Amino acid sequence: MVFDMEQNKKIKAVQDYYPDDAAHCYGCGRLNEYGLKIKSYWDGNETVAKFTPEEYHTAIPGFVYGGLIASLIDCHGTGSAALAAYRNENREIDTLPAFRFVTASLQVDYLKPTPLGVELELRGKIIELKGRKVNTEILLLANGEITAKGRVIAVQMPDSFSNK
Repeated sequence: MVFDMEQNKKIKAVQDYYPDDAAHCYGCGRLNEYGLKIKSYWDGNETVAKFTPEEYHTAIPGFVYGGLIASLIDCHGTGSAALAAYRNENREIDTLPAFRFVTASLQVDYLKPTPLGVELELRGKIIELKGRKVNTEILLLANGEITAKGRVIAVQMPDSFSNK
């Protein structure tokens, strides 16, 4: 959770409002006890998430495994899509029906090695929102430097994915 100093209250991430039947994702699901539990928030007109990799998230000693980087970009992209859908409809993120997005396309460019032992920051921009599809651009930063960037095309989760 993030604390909003202006309103003097805690702010939940969009992932905290995912319906239970859609909250098991390894990257961002609050109900996956082994997952990464990525949390996405608005920061002005960008989205932000932070994550600190563990030593076992390694590729070679001292550097983050590329699959983790892809997962972070992927899940922050779908979380950013949900945030954009709520904002587009001028709705709070705790209102129903809930928006939940899945990945239609993921492209990741690894620009330089990402070090272990530091908090990583993901910054997202909404490139396009069209119907049930949201195109996002995500930057991954370590120590303030961009180490990877990605594009996520997210689509609103089909009803067939629901266990209801």
